[in-house]
Amino acid sequence: RSGACTLRGMHRLLRSSLGFIAGLLLARCLVAAPLPVGAAKIELPNGAEPLTLYTYKPANYRGGPLIIVFHGVQRNAEDYRNHAITLANRFGAIVVAPHFDKERFPMARYQRGGLVGADGKVQPAEKWTYALIPRIVARVRELEGRADLPYYLLGHSAGGQFLVRLAAFLPDSAERIIAANAGSPLFPTREADFGYGFGGLPPELAGDDVIRRYYILPLRHGVAGACEGVGCGRELCGGVAIRAGGTRGVECALGLVHLLRWRGTAGGENECGQQAEEEPHGHGEMSIAPC
Repeated sequence: RSGACTLRGMHRLLRSSLGFIAGLLLARCLVAAPLPVGAAKIELPNGAEPLTLYTYKPANYRGGPLIIVFHGVQRNAEDYRNHAITLANRFGAIVVAPHFDKERFPMARYQRGGLVGADGKVQPAEKWTYALIPRIVARVRELEGRADLPYYLLGHSAGGQFLVRLAAFLPDSAERIIAANAGSPLFPTREADFGYGFGGLPPELAGDDVIRRYYILPLRHGVAGACEGVGCGRELCGGVAIRAGGTRGVECALGLVHLLRWRGTAGGENECGQQAEEEPHGHGEMSIAPC
C-alpha cells in the first residue's frame, strides 16, 4: 500500500512538473520576436484600424535608435522606408515607415492629425492620428526589449505637415523632429485658424503655454530654397507673403524661414530652439543623405 501511495505521488509530481514546463514553453512562445533583419512589413494592432508598418533593421544592428519616417501625399510608405535604408545602415538604426492610406486618413486625419472632426469640433486626444505615434514607438520598444529606445521623427511634404502639428499638440519625447518641405506650416499665433495657426481652438490647445512649448521644441524645418520653373508669383501662406513656383520649388514652408527671422537667423537656430534650413533640392525629391 505504501508503495502504491508513493507511485501515485510520483505520478502527481510528474504531471505537475510537465504542466509547469509546458506553461514555461507557452509563455516563451507568446513573447513577441524582435523585428526581422532587413526590409519587412508588420502590422500594428489598433482596434478596427490596424496600421501597416514598413520596417528595416540593419544586419549589424546593436541597439541603435529608432527613426520613424512619414510619407507624403502619394502614400508610398514602402518607398520612404527604402529611401531611409542608407541612413539606417550608417547609424545602425531601425527605420519604421507607417502607411497612412488615403481612404482612412484623408488630409483632415493625416496632414492635420485628426485634431478637428468633420463637425468642426476638436476630437478627444485618443482619436487623434497623433496618438498612433506613441503606440508605434511602444510596439517597437516591446519587440526589441528596449523600453528606453530613443527615437527620431522625420517627415517629408504631407508627412512634414503632420509632424509640424504633432509637435504643437502632442507632448512628445522624440530626440528630434524634422519636417522637410512641409507645404503648409503652423504659425505660433491665434490670428490664423487651425491649419495655419492656433485660432479657433479651445484654450487648452491654444493658450500661451501651448504656443510657447511648441516654439521651443527641437523641431527642424527643411525647405526647398530656389524658385524653379516659370510663373513665380506672390502667395499668402499662413499670413506670410512668399514666392511660390509652379513646381513648388519654393515651399509655403519657406514662410517658416521668415518666421524664424523674427527671432533669429534663417539657416541657424533661433533663440528658442527651432531651426530652418534652406534645401537645394525641389519639393518632389525625397533623398535622405546622412551627414
